[in-house]
Amino acid sequence: MADTRGSVMQSKYHSRKVTTNGVTFDSAKEAKRYGELLLLEKAGAISDLRRQVEFVLIPAQREPDIPGKHGGIVKRGKTIERKVSYIADFTYTENGKQIVEDVKGFRTPEYKIKKKMMLYFHGIRIREV
Repeated sequence: MADTRGSVMQSKYHSRKVTTNGVTFDSAKEAKRYGELLLLEKAGAISDLRRQVEFVLIPAQREPDIPGKHGGIVKRGKTIERKVSYIADFTYTENGKQIVEDVKGFRTPEYKIKKKMMLYFHGIRIREV
């Protein structure tokens, strides 16, 4: 199991950032889960474990690019709205299937919407731990 002692900072949801072995997590619960997933990967139960994987839900909205006389783009269109993304705590492969996992202490209204968008746009159900 990973040692969850280290530098600590508190967030607005009262979770404390934890640094373990040089890796910073949003909470001790997330750090603990990472340790568990590392053991599962080492045992061969899961593979391709990754942290903080971005899934774009809505791409950035831009003004049209300005094309050059001979092709190409002279000036990229100004961003009107930034992209909307969901950042998964962990992704991994289990029994040939991609798993997207989120360690939850508190479900914000924003998270609830993004969870629905992940299912709608990507066909992915988020596994909450």
